Amino acid sequence: MSLPKVVSREEWLVARKELLAKEKAATRARDALNTERRELPMVRIDKEYEFDGPSGKVSLLDLFEGRHQLVLGHFMFDPAWDEGCSSCSAGADEVSDGLVRHLNTRDTSLAFVSRAPLAKIEAYKAKKGWTFPWYSSFGSDFNYDFHVTLDPAVLPTEYNYSPVDQTEPGEAPGQSIFLRDGDEVFHTYSSYARGAEATGGSYYYLDLTPLGRQEDWEEPKGRTSNARDATPNFER
Repeated sequence: MSLPKVVSREEWLVARKELLAKEKAATRARDALNTERRELPMVRIDKEYEFDGPSGKVSLLDLFEGRHQLVLGHFMFDPAWDEGCSSCSAGADEVSDGLVRHLNTRDTSLAFVSRAPLAKIEAYKAKKGWTFPWYSSFGSDFNYDFHVTLDPAVLPTEYNYSPVDQTEPGEAPGQSIFLRDGDEVFHTYSSYARGAEATGGSYYYLDLTPLGRQEDWEEPKGRTSNARDATPNFER
């Protein structure tokens, strides 16, 4: 991994102020983008989805736990796998009880859904020491309808709002946001691939460091890297 140039404090301060101006512009742009995201139209969920949870069968409405908003993580866990996706697991490791409580105070629930049977989910959840709600969509259309299980035998395959040339069934990551109005549920937003990074976590901390995420794609053209991680399979 290449290192930054060594300069005097005065030179560093000039460069830092130039970057600060760009950071402030990016913050204002992000605020404007967030406003547009909040103003997206929404789609009523008319299909009756059923999930398996620790207390039995539940509906999508039940996942709200009485709150008005639901943040739902599409956790890659194929029914044939013995463990969940390592990348999804890394993200789930950063979901603390404190984070969930803070969301709850703003009338928002958080849950994960995977296609693996509940017994496998519960065993893996216990192994990892996680406490967040996690449900199984095994046997339902949910994962297919939200394009995180890609199977051309079920639906035309698309991912991140683009067609995908998929010949075999496969799992993909993502997150979806839902809003409840009484007993009606609406889908307001979904993001896939690197779009899930917008929720922060260790990646955003690493983005503040000189070595960054230590992935090949970060290096400017013409430089080589000894980064330990390969380019991500999913681009935004």
